[in-house]
Amino acid sequence: MKFANDLRILQNFKEMEEPFESGQIGSSAMPYKRNPMRSERICALARYIMTDTLNPAFTAGTQWFERTLDDSANKRIAVAEAFLGTDAVLGIMINVTDGLKVYPKVIHRRVMAELPFMASENIMMDAVKRGGNRQELHEKIRTYAMEAGKRVKEEGLDNDLIERIAADPEFNLGSSDIEKILVPEKYTGRSGDQVRDFIKDFITPILVKNKDFINIKSELKV
Repeated sequence: MKFANDLRILQNFKEMEEPFESGQIGSSAMPYKRNPMRSERICALARYIMTDTLNPAFTAGTQWFERTLDDSANKRIAVAEAFLGTDAVLGIMINVTDGLKVYPKVIHRRVMAELPFMASENIMMDAVKRGGNRQELHEKIRTYAMEAGKRVKEEGLDNDLIERIAADPEFNLGSSDIEKILVPEKYTGRSGDQVRDFIKDFITPILVKNKDFINIKSELKV
């Protein structure tokens, strides 16, 4: 469910998108919409499966001194539905991941809109290295960030934090200097290496072991 929920959020941001058939109706009321129907269905089924796990717990907790028919009658439904629900979720996930779309330019635009705030500490430290007073610069960035945030949220305008900083001589940083700091890859930490290691050490062995099933397709009617 976490996978599908994240995808629904990212599709709302227009950063990623699940498959959409040429004749698919995205909304019965609003023709322009492309609702993430597959991901919504995954969430619905996953939620059912998650709550279905309560059945054996309640059964075990209410058993008398021996197994009674309330065990088997419940189990016939709970176990079968759990397997059917899980199978359906996996089928939909195969369909989604097989046709998943990613929009790097949208992602980059959203990252760059927030990056000036994220990079403010690095900007401040570079200015300190050039002779600036840390406490004074900290207060200036705090003030500029509040003003830039207000401009974005209340006036619907672009984030102009960088322009404010570049125009202040106490920072001793030009626009070109700040642009060198505003590189998204500098703020991802070890995430790139962690993903590559995870794929190498965990995912690749699974794919190799199950190579006969890699090309499985899942058709879905929406």
